[in-house]
Amino acid sequence: MPNPDEAILGDQAIQSEVLEGLAMAKNHRKWFVAFATPYLGDHPIEVSAGLGDYAAEWLEHTEKMTLTEADSSRIVALKERFSDHPGVSVRELLLPGEVNGDHSASISYNVLEHIDDDIGGLRTMRSLVRPGGHVIVVVPAFPFAMGPADIATGHVRRYTKKTMRAALKSADLEIMKLHYANSLGLIGYYVSTCLLKQMPGPGPMVKFYDSTVAPLTRFIERGFRPPFGQSVIAIARRPLES
Repeated sequence: MPNPDEAILGDQAIQSEVLEGLAMAKNHRKWFVAFATPYLGDHPIEVSAGLGDYAAEWLEHTEKMTLTEADSSRIVALKERFSDHPGVSVRELLLPGEVNGDHSASISYNVLEHIDDDIGGLRTMRSLVRPGGHVIVVVPAFPFAMGPADIATGHVRRYTKKTMRAALKSADLEIMKLHYANSLGLIGYYVSTCLLKQMPGPGPMVKFYDSTVAPLTRFIERGFRPPFGQSVIAIARRPLES
């Protein structure tokens, strides 16, 4: 079994800064929450729920949800945050792992890029859902954007649609949707982190992105799927006969 301290690689302090920055980005979060919402079902499970910001949004659409983390301090924080919500359970989960479940969906946002055995991680997510259940994945896109911020936060890869498709098929998952999202965000991320060597985190840049760039990009991408983006969005499912 992997060591919990090694399950998701990277500097924990920088990862916490990134999570705090994402917590500030409410418009971005609502946009990305919507990718998974139609597929939640009656009892989804989120892999590496972080601070629980996405889960808090999804709980408006499902009464029961399981949240998981590999980090013990985040498990405690999640239990405290959702202590008044009877439909939420919190548990430890490491990817990949030998686990089974009967969940309606398993969700991971910005998790697989941290894991050496990402196909094993997808197979674990597959085993957590019942036949026909959904596996919803968001990962950072395009290897050219791999910079100091990625390395500091423990990323071992960035994806394209081609590599994500291959990983999903290797994990015996049926692909329903696969596309890029946040085209303007990719440009901004590359300039700020690869060219200017900045680290993502709370601050004026996040506020500007969330108040201006994210809503504009979401509006633009309502009408078409961009040929590039900061993220790859994958909606898959476990085959009914498995």
